[in-house]
Amino acid sequence: MEVSVKEILQPRLPVEMAGDMPRLPGIAPCGAADWLRVDEAYGAQMAYRRALLKDPGAHVLYLEEAARPAAQEVLGEALALLPRLGFHRSDGGITCPDGHVQPLDFDNPLRTLGQIVQEDICLLQKRGDEHVLTGAVLCFPASWRLADKAGRPLIGIHDTVPEYDSDIARRVQRLFDGVRPGRPLWRFNRLAYADPDLHQPYRTRRGEARPYLRSERQCILRLPETNAAVFTIHTWVLRRGVQEADDEAENGAAVTAP
Repeated sequence: MEVSVKEILQPRLPVEMAGDMPRLPGIAPCGAADWLRVDEAYGAQMAYRRALLKDPGAHVLYLEEAARPAAQEVLGEALALLPRLGFHRSDGGITCPDGHVQPLDFDNPLRTLGQIVQEDICLLQKRGDEHVLTGAVLCFPASWRLADKAGRPLIGIHDTVPEYDSDIARRVQRLFDGVRPGRPLWRFNRLAYADPDLHQPYRTRRGEARPYLRSERQCILRLPETNAAVFTIHTWVLRRGVQEADDEAENGAAVTAP
């Protein structure tokens, strides 16, 4: 199955993501229920996500068997928040804001959640001194492939990011160690892209004009039962003037993976 590429754009960034970029890692407290959002591009983004999840060649889903309880827990946590965002639960499943009815399948929790919410969801669990990526539904990667990062610790996930030096690695690991249930954290980035496609597992070629601004709102939360960390990514793409996009991206941070 070949998924057609679409230009799926939002009209603007949220106010809190439109200002100056903070220094890495740029973490701030997040509202307990604010790790899920619905924006103007919900319908178009979700149609694309559902198509990708049906395409075995897209490689957007990964789950270790040992991480299944954590995946089931994050699905349950999300379900508790959905009514305030315009979703409705019934015996048939979840009715989404775009009218799609998603059956609830706790045997396939990340596939189910990936067809309900705009956020990509990554599960990271402590093994030894580091958090390891043990599960993910990643439909909209920004220049990284899930297959390359699955089962790897944080430092390995970021080994291709020049800005992610040993000092930042220590600080990020402390953040994942320190995040507490009910007290999520969040950050954002802004990057210039040549292509508006939300599904971009490969890096943009240097020298290309980059008329699109891509920004990710990333949240880190702790699951109370399994103690797994969850890294969520909500993606905005806007069309901007080439120079404006380049200027803003130069002030941004290029860390896009957990």
